[in-house]
Amino acid sequence: MHPTLKREIEVAFSKNAQPVWFRILKWTLFIGGMYLLWNSEYALWYFLTFLSAGVMVHLLWRYKTRGWTQSWYGWNYERNKPKEK
Repeated sequence: MHPTLKREIEVAFSKNAQPVWFRILKWTLFIGGMYLLWNSEYALWYFLTFLSAGVMVHLLWRYKTRGWTQSWYGWNYERNKPKEK
């Protein structure tokens, strides 16, 4: 597996990357919002807008942390270091 892809997966599934309360809130808002907007003619546009915003925030954090190898704002590299094999 490519090292960059491997690191992205490690960060995505890290238990320290996001607090539990944030994950619960994020998925509750996403699922609740899609449920409420499901029959709206703009549901697809809402989904694509929020997906785009999420990808942009992800890329900003990835850029600022130099590929998850430096601490920045909400990311603590020392706490989220990959395990050595």
